[in-house]
Amino acid sequence: MLNRRRFLALTAAGFSVRPAFAADWAAIEAEAKGQTVYFNAWAGSEQVNGYIAWAGEEAAKRFGITVEHVKITDTAEVVKRVRDEVASGKADGSVDLVWINGENFRTMKTEKLLFGPFSEALPNYQFVDVEGKATVTQDFSETVDGLEAPWGMAQLTFFADDTKVTEPPLSMAALTRFAEANPGRVSYPAPPEFHGTTFIKQMLLEAVINPSMFYKPGDGAIFSTVRAVWESMLDGLHKNCWREGKQFPKSQADVTQMVADGELLVGLTFNPNEPANLVAAGRLPSTTVAWQHKKGTIGNTHFVAIPTNANAKAAAQVFANFLLSPEAQARKNDIKVWGDPTVLDLHKLAAEEQHAFATTAMPGSVTLPGPARLEPHASWVPLVEQAWLERYGKG
Repeated sequence: MLNRRRFLALTAAGFSVRPAFAADWAAIEAEAKGQTVYFNAWAGSEQVNGYIAWAGEEAAKRFGITVEHVKITDTAEVVKRVRDEVASGKADGSVDLVWINGENFRTMKTEKLLFGPFSEALPNYQFVDVEGKATVTQDFSETVDGLEAPWGMAQLTFFADDTKVTEPPLSMAALTRFAEANPGRVSYPAPPEFHGTTFIKQMLLEAVINPSMFYKPGDGAIFSTVRAVWESMLDGLHKNCWREGKQFPKSQADVTQMVADGELLVGLTFNPNEPANLVAAGRLPSTTVAWQHKKGTIGNTHFVAIPTNANAKAAAQVFANFLLSPEAQARKNDIKVWGDPTVLDLHKLAAEEQHAFATTAMPGSVTLPGPARLEPHASWVPLVEQAWLERYGKG
């Protein structure tokens, strides 16, 4: 909660603090006590699961709420469940909070399946970097409109063992040449697994001279004009991929394990700190290096949202606010815990809070960074995934 001392400090510093915090937020916290938040969140990482468990324990101690991590692999299934519940008139929904972004957010927003707006009224939203991080208010080129609260930052990042990959490929064209020189040692997850979808969107952005068309709603006619070039680039890569591009790993975790086992040479992640995290955990060698493409790789923000029929809306807001707190964001940012980059503007924090975000370079850290490229509009996702599945998804 935003206490009086912090409230006065923020207003004195010139930050706009909503008057609703003083009374309305206290009422929300009071209503939240005793409620259970069923938090539907991806569970493909031990670090992520451990962090959510810690956050749930803290929420229980501090706010008297229970957080149940409903472990999922595909957020689209959660969207379908909420849709079905709302259609059937179920008011006490099974989902109170969902980890979400991109096409899933756009679907829930368009179909009016979300509670809110709520995020900008959270006390800790005051510290979000709305000026420096465009993606906290634009989710895959779709305006957030207060319907989801930012949680963390992501950017497509590649990694490898420096003793095996001495010159990292810094573009898709370079990766294709690398695969040609190292046949069978490169692959990526099969879409619609989101790392795989991000990979093929990155290929799409690099396939055209002017990618500005992708930041407007998807258009099948426009896609047909660039599809051949995109597929030609993928064909050129696939012929030298693992299993000649006729099969693909099921998940990013599978790709990472194949890199650790030496079967593949290059891994990929959406968390720039994950390679260093895996080195620290002993799952990758200390000679691991990470990089992004010279002209940039896709970056975005991931969020949490509350379905319109959530049973514990007050507790969901309290938990979302805690996830935005400097303490929770600093812990999440710690490579030894998760390494998920913060959505906060550190200049808005007190000195001791800023200090908690201090990091030192570790083996596996990104040594060749590239700029973050905005995600294409979410409506491009089904067009690109369907095209990929039609051409490459038959195994």
